[in-house]
Amino acid sequence: MPYEWLPPDGGEDRLHLWPHRSLNQRGFVWFIGLTATAIAAPLIGTLGTPVLWALLPFLLGTIWAIWFALRKNGRDRDIVEDLRLSPDRLHLVRHGPKGKRKDWEAKPYWVRVTLHKTGGPVPNYLTLKGDGREVELGASCPKTNAWRCKRTCNPACTRSADPGNAGTGAAGTGAAHHRHGRN
Repeated sequence: MPYEWLPPDGGEDRLHLWPHRSLNQRGFVWFIGLTATAIAAPLIGTLGTPVLWALLPFLLGTIWAIWFALRKNGRDRDIVEDLRLSPDRLHLVRHGPKGKRKDWEAKPYWVRVTLHKTGGPVPNYLTLKGDGREVELGASCPKTNAWRCKRTCNPACTRSADPGNAGTGAAGTGAAHHRHGRN
């Protein structure tokens, strides 16, 4: 799951996470076009025969099924996580598919960032624990991004909870602003 630290907003550091999309819109168009061409190529020999009309509904149905499956997969991956970190609170909002929204909030001082190497739904499962609840962060993070995200989140929580560093959380470290991954 690619992520990036956004510029601070009103004294809050912001982490933005989203799923990696290997098939963008342009790739989708190319894939459907090439698939339709590959399916239609054998039909050239059947032009003008009743066999064309017998095969055509099945071939169009196949193209529609591929289109539908890829679009549904894309909608199911419409997940965005926003983590806001200030000296007195850490707020995580997960915007899921079909408009589902989940919120979690805790005091940064009590938050523990844990990377579970095994035992989660994916290897290197990253969680935040605080205020009596444990929540996942970047559920589909690849292995390397989970490690990077933990390395930047853990110190950010610590700095944010330190009263002497109010307003200089993760955004105070220039390295934390780099974008990790691509969409």
